[in-house]
Amino acid sequence: MTRGEVRRRLALAWWRQLALTLAPLLLLNLLFGAERPLSVLAMPLFIAGLAAMFVSLPLFHAYKRALIATEKALDSEQEPAAWLALANRRRLAFLGAGLPAWIAACAVFAGLEAIPLLLLALSSVVLLYLYRIPRQLGR
Repeated sequence: MTRGEVRRRLALAWWRQLALTLAPLLLLNLLFGAERPLSVLAMPLFIAGLAAMFVSLPLFHAYKRALIATEKALDSEQEPAAWLALANRRRLAFLGAGLPAWIAACAVFAGLEAIPLLLLALSSVVLLYLYRIPRQLGR
């Protein structure tokens, strides 16, 4: 790869990051720029947040399998690869676990009440807690 190609890729990556950075601002502007409130979306967003917890089920099973594989690979040649695989599974699982809280953040703009917001946020915290690395694994 030439220096020019690398520079072009870095420039494209910068523009992509700029778009990803400004997208939430534009979205919020569209939501708040509306003349009427979006309270009709409050309950569907809460239900979507509750349903998003089920996204974590297959992710947790994959994480658990990676955790077991890492434990079996300790003190072997496969250990570094197993740790990388575990980290990748965990990273994906974190995204799934964060969905209820992210949906709750969107529901703020729809006027969702404090208690349902707190429940969605706590569900993400509990899901994230499942993805701790057990103390026994590193010993």
